[in-house]
Amino acid sequence: MQKRLQQLFTDFPYTLPTSIPNIVVTGIAIDSRAVKPGYLFVAMQGGNVDGHNFIHKAIDNGAAAIVGDRELDGFSVPYIRLENPRQTLTWIAAAFHDFPARQLTVIGVTGTDGKTTTSNLIHKILIAAGIKAGMISTVNAVIGDEVLDTGFHVTTPDAHDVQQYLAQMLKAGLTHVVLETTSHGWSQHRVDACEFDIGVVTNVTHEHMDEHGSYENYRAAKARLFSSLEITKAKPHGNPRLGVINRDDIKSFDFLNNFIKVNQLNYGLGDDANVRAVDIEYSSTGIKFTAVSKDFRVDVFSNLVGAYNVSNCLAALTAAVYGLGIDPQIAAQGIDALDGIPGRMENIALGQNFIAIVDFAHTPNALKVALEAARKMLPSRPMGEGPGARARVISIFGSAGLRDKEKRRMMAETSIELADLSVLTAEDPRTESLDGILEEMAAGALAKGGREGETFWRVPDRGEAIKFALRLAREGDIVISCGKGHEQSMCFGKTEYLWDDRTAMRAALSEFLGIEGPQIPYLPSQDKKEEEWLK
Repeated sequence: MQKRLQQLFTDFPYTLPTSIPNIVVTGIAIDSRAVKPGYLFVAMQGGNVDGHNFIHKAIDNGAAAIVGDRELDGFSVPYIRLENPRQTLTWIAAAFHDFPARQLTVIGVTGTDGKTTTSNLIHKILIAAGIKAGMISTVNAVIGDEVLDTGFHVTTPDAHDVQQYLAQMLKAGLTHVVLETTSHGWSQHRVDACEFDIGVVTNVTHEHMDEHGSYENYRAAKARLFSSLEITKAKPHGNPRLGVINRDDIKSFDFLNNFIKVNQLNYGLGDDANVRAVDIEYSSTGIKFTAVSKDFRVDVFSNLVGAYNVSNCLAALTAAVYGLGIDPQIAAQGIDALDGIPGRMENIALGQNFIAIVDFAHTPNALKVALEAARKMLPSRPMGEGPGARARVISIFGSAGLRDKEKRRMMAETSIELADLSVLTAEDPRTESLDGILEEMAAGALAKGGREGETFWRVPDRGEAIKFALRLAREGDIVISCGKGHEQSMCFGKTEYLWDDRTAMRAALSEFLGIEGPQIPYLPSQDKKEEEWLK
């Protein structure tokens, strides 16, 4: 595929460069190592790396032109200076692929927690309705029968990758796409040219204060999904321009309710929601409820667990029925068809007499709802006789380095309140001291009445923490490891080490039960030499 460089600035919504050479471009890259002959290299300032420092490397690899934001010259290929290359990337990538979103129905899903689950639910509903639909999530991209990995750590793919996925979907004959978007994706303009038709926000709770500076800024980044609905161009197949929000999310509802300028609906568990759930039943194998609106009443069963997944199901149902005109019964069938989400309340069973779960909960609110869901899964009958007969929830979790520090205290407080026993451990410490992070978490635990060595422990190495928690477990207990979910790596210093909580849980359970199983992946915390990875 190729385009003239001038064509990439077609329908460009910002000030055009004064001079655009009429040269052929065969691709777009933001990493000099990915540049191939004929590519346009877009140099951007990242968190740790400045792409402008790699312009010569990109040219050596065959770049035909460069975009950057510095006053630079002397290159052997054209250099175009723009005010915001990151913002530019979204639109030139869309133009390179002939604006694929304009020929698709695009459903955007964002929120602090629940956006991956809600995206998957909507995708399943579309498939149940016979619609040819794809999905781009923070976990993977689904294009027909093809599933593509979107990276180690969960965030919206870069703008040029998103547009490439959309183009592939269009070429594969798909008509709809569900696009999960993060606040980083919105603040870094990765999805600005995605021409959204429906926007869904699951909730906006405490997260990414390090990135956005305040809750208000974070909420505003999420709200850009709804402002984008206003600028979506008319599509031949129509575009519903519907905003869907959570009536129960007290902190964000009033703001979003007033912010949305297009059609909007809300969902929730209360009587004042447009689409609500009644007669809810919880079990360790799923949830049952009846979804009710002024237009329909439909029974819903989901294999997912926890009250928060009732909300996620309602969000998906609302978007599908009112945004896309899907029959409520078909939507309910789609919800039922989702067996589970990797790393989301995932049950790891190897024959032990207690429940072991891996979940992605890495925010205070997500940890709260995960632990509340676990409590509802505890057996109602006493496990034996005596004072220790009651089944318990044992939580394992950490808090990331170089991220919102307030979360450390908040998550520890949450666990002390909702879990019976808590094990504090590593979660991507990066270049921060793991011991220092655990100290801050322990302070939060102590502030809520936790007793170190009795109700909570610090075990820096995550593998050892999981094994320690399993040794604490009794029959009927629930051991839940939170924060990593489906992720495939953990960062110590500046190095990503291969890590999967599910593999680690299976390895620890195998050792606990004395059966064959995988090895716990290596982390430098196993060596207990923190100074080595902090260098």
